Amino acid sequence: MNTFGTIFRLTSFGESHGTGVGGVIDGMPAGIAVDMEFIQHELNRRRPGQSAIVTPRKESDTVEILSGVFEGKTTGTPIGFVVYNQNQHSADYDSLRQVYRPSHADYTYQQKYGWRDHRGGGRSSARETISRCVAGAFAKLALNTLGVDIKAFTSQVGPVTLKGSYQDYNLDDIEKNIVRCPDADTAEKMIELIAEVREEGDTIGGVITCVARHVPPCLGEPVFNKLHADLGSAMLSINAAKGFEYGMGFDGVQYRGSEMNDVFTRRENRITTLTNHSGGIQGGISNGEDIYFRVAFKPIATILRDIRTLDYAGNPINLKAKGRHDPCVLPRAVPIVEAMTAMVLLDHYLLNKTRHL
Repeated sequence: MNTFGTIFRLTSFGESHGTGVGGVIDGMPAGIAVDMEFIQHELNRRRPGQSAIVTPRKESDTVEILSGVFEGKTTGTPIGFVVYNQNQHSADYDSLRQVYRPSHADYTYQQKYGWRDHRGGGRSSARETISRCVAGAFAKLALNTLGVDIKAFTSQVGPVTLKGSYQDYNLDDIEKNIVRCPDADTAEKMIELIAEVREEGDTIGGVITCVARHVPPCLGEPVFNKLHADLGSAMLSINAAKGFEYGMGFDGVQYRGSEMNDVFTRRENRITTLTNHSGGIQGGISNGEDIYFRVAFKPIATILRDIRTLDYAGNPINLKAKGRHDPCVLPRAVPIVEAMTAMVLLDHYLLNKTRHL
């Protein structure tokens, strides 16, 4: 529904053109130092209007903490927060009140609820992910005390693909360009492609890769809450996400078991593996190696060109969308992927703590 998680839980609220977007975080450990600059920074990475290749909607996306923090630390009680909308252009959507936009949630929301907010997609808008970035920032603050590091980056835009493994790149370079790709040359090609697509009034999709390092070798709840299953569920709940794979994923089907097995060895006084085809997860439980996965995002459905569709009465009409839209979701989805990863890992860490006296 509108609540995510088991122990560390987020309940989110709000719509794209409503008063604001926010949430309530429950299960946050007490005594964690709250770095508001860091939390706001995470929101700024998702914010619209941050570069020439994202929607020009101007929003400060300033978060206001309402509860659960006292004298700079979490109290263990529910953390309430809100981000007020300031730059809605709802009139841009008046022509869509009785129209089903192709590949949007208009028809399905209308069928489910018998009523819908047509302004920017309402609850189905990606603006809802503001709440995820705030909750993810709090989860990161808790995970930082464990040494867990999470980094996501754009690894593919259309046919432009980052070559090799994440280990071939310095992931500290991700934020050095507006597409959030750790390789400058590939990033430039991605940016050029997005700009070209935008000029044509079209959109394009791609892939985000995420890496979580220094994750304890114990996270995951077999059999129905395996770590990779919950990560997949989290990623596929993000707007425009269409696919999830971890470790070798689909590429692994072309190899034999003798090539894919991660053989155990001992290194630096700990048990580890020679390879990591499993993506840091075996039997649904983290094994201490890097957790890495990929999320595929479709081209955003709103295109600024003529398209055929139907109105509520089933009559064919010609639609041309108005408003401010992203030509590619990937640059702003990177922090959302990280946030959902942090929420899953912290939730499983807290779950694992219930397994021991």
